[in-house]
Amino acid sequence: MAHASLPEVTTGMRRVVNATGISVHPNLGRAPLSDAAVVAMSTVAGATDIELDLDSGRRDRRGRTTLAALAAAVPDAGDVHVVNNGAAALALVTCALAMRRTVVVARGEMVEIGDGFRIPELLESVGARLREVGTTNRVHRADYAAAVGPQTAFVLKVHPSNFRIEGFTSSVDVAELAGLGSPVVADIGSGLLAPHPRLPDEPDASSTLRAGAALVTASGDKLLGGPQCGLLLGRADLVERVRRFPLARAMRVDKLTLAALEATLVGPVPPVPAALAADAGSLLARAQRLAAAIGSPAAAVEARAAVGGGGAPGVAVPSAAVALPPALAGPLRLGETPVVGRVHDGRLLLDLLTVPEEHDGTLAAAVRRALET
Repeated sequence: MAHASLPEVTTGMRRVVNATGISVHPNLGRAPLSDAAVVAMSTVAGATDIELDLDSGRRDRRGRTTLAALAAAVPDAGDVHVVNNGAAALALVTCALAMRRTVVVARGEMVEIGDGFRIPELLESVGARLREVGTTNRVHRADYAAAVGPQTAFVLKVHPSNFRIEGFTSSVDVAELAGLGSPVVADIGSGLLAPHPRLPDEPDASSTLRAGAALVTASGDKLLGGPQCGLLLGRADLVERVRRFPLARAMRVDKLTLAALEATLVGPVPPVPAALAADAGSLLARAQRLAAAIGSPAAAVEARAAVGGGGAPGVAVPSAAVALPPALAGPLRLGETPVVGRVHDGRLLLDLLTVPEEHDGTLAAAVRRALET
């Protein structure tokens, strides 16, 4: 993503080259935006018709074209809404539907997300009462059925996106939970809207809604590859109830986010989905060209990248990298153009899965400067 037409502005943050191989890197801003999203944000940075129907001159629904694009991307949803992040989507649903009521959730899905924030504490902070069912590693439909009662607001299904429990385990899928007589809210986490061939175990919004979930919450800045936002999709009556809840005003997104999200949905494939579809052979050929351009001690190697951002834990994405001495990690981070790689097995790997090809020249120049220091 060159963004060459945009003016350079001095801020406290610096643009870096993500050569970690982690597509959704929380410390590097999660999903890098597409050029289309950046242009869209620039277009609406001034005055825009965000809440105005230009034909009639009357006020119209905020972000209507973005919401229409999201609804078109997930036709199984009766309605959609967007808030400022994924945690906000789940908190708003809980506050609107479950204040002073019970949310049933499996013990093995009481997860901790980034920076120490925990799902159960988030739910309780907005007034819900939690009813835990099952054990850490095993839960059955009968456990949920015994817990559902008149005070149950909904059954919560949380995708444990940043870890895996293996061995003697059992869980209950959305389709089974949907028959218990209480709405199912599924927090799928990573924002995958439809099944992905490289991520067969990652839940997606479309499949989850078809399985019977009343509502799905997710992040927009992970596998979808858009700006930071929270997605809420599902039954029209519940989405409207949540949208009209007073706290929704405090969680609404601005015009820049709406523009970037719409461009992500209707524009060219964003960087994160593009990286997941990258051909490992092509990446290795790039690594060989870069290693040759850099010279000794650079070497082209096969690599295994990761999704990151709490998505698809344990899934290794085939990739390729330029291998260098680990002592170069610091100089590359502190260079004129910061380059962030990963140290693995005694080598610094500059993984090309997360480096757009148009940045190869920048990457080679940064390495040569680091070698000269």
